This record gives sequence, structure tokens and C-alpha cells, in this order.
Amino acid sequence: MHILLAEDDPLLGDGLRAGLRQLGFQVDWVQSGDAAERELRAQDYAAAVLDLGLPRRDGMDVLAAVRAAGLATPVLVLTARDAVPDRIRGLDAGADDYVVKPVDLHELAARLRALVRRAHGQPRDRLRAGDVELDPAARTVRKDGTTVTLSTREFDLLHALMLNTNRVLTREQLEQHLYSWGQEVESNAVEVHVHNLRRKLGSALIQTVRGVGYVLRDPAAP
Repeated sequence: MHILLAEDDPLLGDGLRAGLRQLGFQVDWVQSGDAAERELRAQDYAAAVLDLGLPRRDGMDVLAAVRAAGLATPVLVLTARDAVPDRIRGLDAGADDYVVKPVDLHELAARLRALVRRAHGQPRDRLRAGDVELDPAARTVRKDGTTVTLSTREFDLLHALMLNTNRVLTREQLEQHLYSWGQEVESNAVEVHVHNLRRKLGSALIQTVRGVGYVLRDPAAP
């Protein structure tokens, strides 16, 4: 799951980035409001963690600008502004969640998973497609009740496809889900991961849409 972190405190930002990466997130970290708005407009993030007291542009202004532009990226505001009027203003401006610092890292991760799940219309904490079940919190996958071992990239790719069941994703969209800044992307990386997933979970689960990308079909879906 690829997220944007906008936090100007170097120690906190570095700690959040490292901690969220350990919990399975791909994290791009910016330290100013104008950089946050620029990246939200340029990249298709699963979610964003947005501080309000950012230099060069306040986080509240960033939030208002991206919502005015029609961007629906789930945004979790993480701030020291704990007054009730601030919370109301943030939520009314388009924040999907509002959390006051300090926050437990595992709670932050759980809130992000919940935001992404709701944004994709997934009501359950575990995703299912046919006989395959994926648990985003535990980062486990089962087929017919049996645990299947996946690499980090394989899991992330399957997660992206299951969040978007029956929707075609391009290779570029999948690469954005899999890689954060500074990570080398091999030209055939997505194809290799898809091949491995088919081998482990069955060839029919992920289909190639020639010239477009890949789609995960749920046999139970109408």
C-alpha cells in the first residue's frame, strides 16, 4: 500500500516512515505543504497522512485545494491541533480521519487500512475472491484455508488487485502501488510478480487485458 506522508518534523517523519514501512506500507515523505499538494496531484496514492502545521503552505489549505480539484485520495490528518473546532474544520474540509499526536503506530496503520478499505467499497477487514482470502493487517493469504507464502511485492500486488476487484489496472498503476521513491523498478517486475501469483494461487485468478493491464476477477461477483 503506497501512501504519502506530509510531516515537517524530521525525527517524527523519519520514525513514522520507518515504522510504517516495517508494517508493510510504501511511504513517500515530504516536509512542506506545497510538496504535499504537488505529489497528491501527481501520484495515485492509496492514502495520505497530512500534518496541518506544514511550512510554505498550511495542511488545511492543502486539503481544501486537493478536494476542490476533485481528488478523492483518503486523507488522515495527524496534528497537534486538538481543539474541537480544529477537528470539525478538518473533517468538514475533507479529511477522512482526524488524529491528534502522539499516536500509536499500529493504530495509525489500522486507521489507514480502514480508510483504504472504505474508499474501495470493501466492508470487511479481509478481502476475498473465490477461494482466496487476504488479511491486510496480518499480511497473510490463504487459498482454500491453507496459508500461501508470498513475497512482499507479490502480497502488495495481490492486495492492490483485490481492492480493485473486476477493475483493470495498468502496469503503471500497479508499479505505483508497489514502489516508493528511490526504489528501482525493473521493466518486467509486474509481469514476474503476476506470473508467480498465478503459479501459487491458480492461473484463472488474475487475467491479462491485452494492451491495457491486469484484472482480478471474483467468480462470486455479478
